[in-house]
Amino acid sequence: MLSEYEYRDNLYPGHMACAGCGEVLGLKLVLQAVGEKAMAVVLPSCLGIILGPFPYTTFKIPVFHAAFETAASSAAGISNALLAQGDEETQVVALAGDGGTADIGFQALSGAADRDENIIYCCFDNEAYMNTGIQSSSSTPQLAWTTTTPLGKSLKKKNMVEIMGAHKIPYAASACSCFPDDLRRKISEAKKLKGTKYIHILSPCPTGWRFPARLTPNVGRLAVETKYYPLYEIRNGQEYTITHHPKNLPVENYLLAQGRFKHLTKKDLEGIQKEVDARWGELTRRANKK
Repeated sequence: MLSEYEYRDNLYPGHMACAGCGEVLGLKLVLQAVGEKAMAVVLPSCLGIILGPFPYTTFKIPVFHAAFETAASSAAGISNALLAQGDEETQVVALAGDGGTADIGFQALSGAADRDENIIYCCFDNEAYMNTGIQSSSSTPQLAWTTTTPLGKSLKKKNMVEIMGAHKIPYAASACSCFPDDLRRKISEAKKLKGTKYIHILSPCPTGWRFPARLTPNVGRLAVETKYYPLYEIRNGQEYTITHHPKNLPVENYLLAQGRFKHLTKKDLEGIQKEVDARWGELTRRANKK
């Protein structure tokens, strides 16, 4: 029996991710925690590049390569097929990006949650369509530069953790690839529960976020320590728990570390700080409500 600090890797070396990719770091952690008795569903995305072209693979577990919009429905089908065979042990994990989750695949995900399908769904959120040219998604933060929002995105980011929590599923959580113990623990928690489990993983992208590849861990940690991206979990749509209490650093420390926010004015930064503080206040209120 492996201890929590002795995970086996289920990802081979030699993948095609960019240098400093926060997504492949998160993927490595998820595959470690999900274990060897598992099957994965992967979409056309950065994850598809990391997986590799048929007949090659960087995964040590079986993989089904699904259409862009069908991560949740494909995972649900596999889960039910295994159950029909009497297999209640194999974990089925859907691995998708923010575009395939919050945009193109949301209908399938919402339907799976409504039926409470027995799957673990992981969204690796690099906050844009990075694989096709850094186009904006509904998960792109407000005022962030992308190739389709060159002056900064006007709309706010969709909060997928809260949306999935509102489905009253057994478990929904935020995570970050730069907080490995927290991420692996949340996958382990999800494995213990029956029904739909959703984990939203912030995955810093040096290419799209415009920062040096060596700084990926720093940028990811700043997102959390400034309260811009809090780490928490929701059980059954109502029980909130904050899983990391941040250092309360100024949000500009995180934003100005990235080229995609270099155009922000002092007024912009003050407005974002105000919103971040308000969101954190609401989150702590919910977490303290027993």
